[in-house]
Amino acid sequence: MLYWLTTALVAGECAVGGTLDLLRAPPFYPTMIELGYPGYLATIMGTAKLIAAAVLLAPRLPRLKEWAYAGVVINMTGAAASHLAMRQGLATLVAPTTFTVLALLSWASRPLTRTL
Repeated sequence: MLYWLTTALVAGECAVGGTLDLLRAPPFYPTMIELGYPGYLATIMGTAKLIAAAVLLAPRLPRLKEWAYAGVVINMTGAAASHLAMRQGLATLVAPTTFTVLALLSWASRPLTRTL
C-alpha cells in the first residue's frame, strides 16, 4: 500500500511537472528562469520527467526503475540546492524535500518484483 501511494504521488509529480516543463508553464518554468537556468533545460527536464513517470508505473524494468528513482532524487535535491544557493526562503524547500522523501519511500517499499 505504501509503495503504490508514494509511487503514484512521485509519478504524478513527474508527469505533471514534465508536462508543465515542456509547455514552459508556471510554476516550474518561471522558477527555473528565476534561478538562472537556460530555457532549453525545461525541454530536457520535461522529457526526462515524463519518461521517469512512465518507467516508475510500468511493470518490470527494474534497472530503468533504479535510474528513474535516481533521476527524481537528483532533480529534487538539485531544486532544493538551487533555492538555497539563491537564498530563497525555506518555504521553497518544502516541495522538493517532500518529493525526495516520497521517492525514497517508494524505492525502499517496492515489491521484490520491482527490484534488481
